Amino acid sequence: MRILLIEDDAMLQKQVLAGLRSAAYVVDTADNGVDGHHLGDTSPYDAVVLDLGLPRLDGLSVLRRWRAVGRDMPVLILTARDSWHEKVAGIDAGADDYLTKPFHMEELLARLRALIRRAVGHASSELRCGPLWLDTRNGRATVDGQALVLTGHEYRLLAYLMHHRERVISRSDLVEHLYAQDFDRDSNTVEVFIGRLRKKLPPGLIETVRGLGYRLTAPT
Repeated sequence: MRILLIEDDAMLQKQVLAGLRSAAYVVDTADNGVDGHHLGDTSPYDAVVLDLGLPRLDGLSVLRRWRAVGRDMPVLILTARDSWHEKVAGIDAGADDYLTKPFHMEELLARLRALIRRAVGHASSELRCGPLWLDTRNGRATVDGQALVLTGHEYRLLAYLMHHRERVISRSDLVEHLYAQDFDRDSNTVEVFIGRLRKKLPPGLIETVRGLGYRLTAPT
């Protein structure tokens, strides 16, 4: 899953970035509204963490511009504790949730998981596909109750497929959502990780749809 973090406080950005990466997210960052708006306008993200008090272009303006052109990724806004009017304005501008500063990283992660789940139609933090089970809270995957040992890349790939199970996902979509902007991207790398996952999963769970991509589907 790929997250955009827009926060101008260097220390807070560093802390949130570390927390997101430790939770297996791929993260792009910006420290001002102009650069943040550009990233959100030109790249696909599974969710955005957006501070409202940004230099060059404030967070509300960034959000309004995205929504005006149909950018519908989930957005979690960060506000000062006493700025209730900012919370209202943010929700009215198209935010999906808000979090007041200071906050616990665990709460931010929980809210992000919920936003990402809802965006693809899942209510529970536990995702299932046949014998495969993924607990997004703890980053654990099992098959028939047996734990899977996954690398970070394998987990991110599996989590993305699980969130979009029964849907055909193209290689380019996987590349866009699994790697940060500054990563040397190569669709052949995705094929390598698909091959590794298949060796750890029951046969038939990951289908190749010729010319289109891959689909995670429960065996019939």
